[in-house]
Order: sequence, then C-alpha cells, then structure tokens
Amino acid sequence: MKAVVADRGQVTIPKALRDRLGITPRTVLEFREDKGRLIVEKTIQTDPVTAVFGCLPLDRSTDDIIAEMRGEK
Repeated sequence: MKAVVADRGQVTIPKALRDRLGITPRTVLEFREDKGRLIVEKTIQTDPVTAVFGCLPLDRSTDDIIAEMRGEK
C-alpha cells in the first residue's frame, strides 16, 4: 500500500491497515528511524488509575478500610 505525503507533512494511513491494526481516532503512534527506514508503532495507552489499581497489598477488605475511615470501627 502507498500513501502520498501532503504539503504539511501529513499522511493518510490506508483504511485497510487502520482496521487491521486497530488504529482509531486519538490513537497515539510513535515514529522512529532505523537505518533509513521510517518505523511507526502504535503505543499502548493506559489510564494512570488502571495502571496502579490493585498494586498495594491489603491485609483487610476495602469495606473494613472505608468503615475505619468513616469512624465506624
């Protein structure tokens, strides 16, 4: 597949490739050069909260912690 670089440096990714690779609006692409070749990779974006969810070990339930914060225990 081929695409033409527009005057402003923009390129349209062919629809078949976008569909196959799951490239949708707002997808972040990373560009790099390797031995004269342009390499484009789709980056995996994660929500910062999701990235740390469950990373702290708890010795008691969330309900117990919330009850304590509310002064119920």
